[in-house]
Amino acid sequence: MLTNVILVAAVAVVVALVAFFVTRSMVQKSNRAEIEDAREKARAVIAEAENQARIKTKEAALEAREEWLKLKNDFDREAETKRHNLEALQKDLEEKSSSLVKKLDMLQVREKEISGREKSLNQREKGIAFREAELDEIIESQNEKLQKIAQMTPEEAKKQLMDNMISQAKVEAAAHIKEIKEKAEADADKEAKEIILSAIYRCAADHTVETTVSVVNLPNDEMKGRIIGREGRNIRSFETATGIDVIVDDTPEAVILSGYDPVRREIARMALEKLITDGRIHPTRIEEVVEKAEKEMEVIVREAGEQACFELGVHGLHPEVIKNLGKLNFRTSYGQNVLAHSKEVAMLCGLMAAELELDDMLAKRSGLLHDIGKAIDRETEGTHTQIGADFMRRYKENDYVINAIESHHGDVPMIGPYPVLVQAADAISGARPGARREPLEAYIKRLQQLEELADSFKGVSKAYAIQAGREIRVIVEYETVDDLASQILASDIAAKIEREMQYPGQIKVTVIRETRSTEYAK
Repeated sequence: MLTNVILVAAVAVVVALVAFFVTRSMVQKSNRAEIEDAREKARAVIAEAENQARIKTKEAALEAREEWLKLKNDFDREAETKRHNLEALQKDLEEKSSSLVKKLDMLQVREKEISGREKSLNQREKGIAFREAELDEIIESQNEKLQKIAQMTPEEAKKQLMDNMISQAKVEAAAHIKEIKEKAEADADKEAKEIILSAIYRCAADHTVETTVSVVNLPNDEMKGRIIGREGRNIRSFETATGIDVIVDDTPEAVILSGYDPVRREIARMALEKLITDGRIHPTRIEEVVEKAEKEMEVIVREAGEQACFELGVHGLHPEVIKNLGKLNFRTSYGQNVLAHSKEVAMLCGLMAAELELDDMLAKRSGLLHDIGKAIDRETEGTHTQIGADFMRRYKENDYVINAIESHHGDVPMIGPYPVLVQAADAISGARPGARREPLEAYIKRLQQLEELADSFKGVSKAYAIQAGREIRVIVEYETVDDLASQILASDIAAKIEREMQYPGQIKVTVIRETRSTEYAK
């Protein structure tokens, strides 16, 4: 019995040992499988990482190459552009050098010619001096003889001769002037009137009047306080940034912008309207909006100049010239928009030039640019005619155009027919009804000055300024002034008006002389 128990125990021990070793072997196999599976996964992750790294490396290399190619192309284009510019500059310099060499050769030839002429003139001067000495002796001898015969001193004889010659010359000159005027008027007056009237009828121009202030409407009166800001900081910032005065008064739902420069006043109006719409009004925002308005104004100015050139068919102007033309859209003269006036003058010049078989495009160009100096006369001292001429010389403008600019107010002599057309068209544009306006006091003062100027001449009985100061009618005393003297008087009055008065357009001087005989029947 004991033996059986021992045997059973031994078997149980053996079974337990076998089960232990079997279990241990299975656990080890399971652990080895898991370890191998983990190693396989690790190898797969490493391979995937290496593959992604290779892909990223290739992508980075491709991007770097593309960027390099882009930079290389940009550099090549820039180098090509600079090369073309250098070639053009070199060609221009070569042409100028050749031109200078030719001019130098011409100057040397001219210098030789002048030297030869100087020698010839010196010899002639010596001969003339010798002959003058002989003539002086002869004249002195003859004067002594005449003095003995006439019993008059040379000064008395000269005075009497001069008086006689002046009187005779005035009469003959007046008669000759009258004859020339009548002939010229008979031949040219009718044709000139037809050309001018045809040009006026064919030129349809708007009546434009501008003011020196801009009014900005507000959504409500509370906005005035926001515009002023705490202790006035907003309004001060706005005035500093724009250079324009902001007038906030009792006018309901409106503020007034006042300034000398119309371009800056327009910038201020645009900026203020944007600030009101946006609602954010403070110094920093004001500076930002004003800066944006200035950039917008540059575009508006350029487009206005380009539009004027396009409408008239005037091409080839420098961008700076077009920019200043656009500025004229915000400039007024006697209330008339200067750009509209310049376009009207250009159209009239072109129409009259076509009738006269002249270059109508050159005439239009002269008319469009005749007041270009008004766009920059606030920045430079001098008259707008001289400023405009100097400005266009910098851009190599045609000599006829430059002469038309500086001579259309009679400051310098006119060269060719185009300045005459510009002066006539300028007068027509400024003289038509509604084109211009001026303060009432200045208007009345000009009329009074015109009448006083005519009354200052001897023989004038009455003088009346009519046609809004476009004509002065002078009634003379018929006993004192004859018909020929009337012609001289009209010319003298017109010349004095040109010297002493400032006026738009032209003034017609009419001298009236009449004889009245009165008898009474008893």
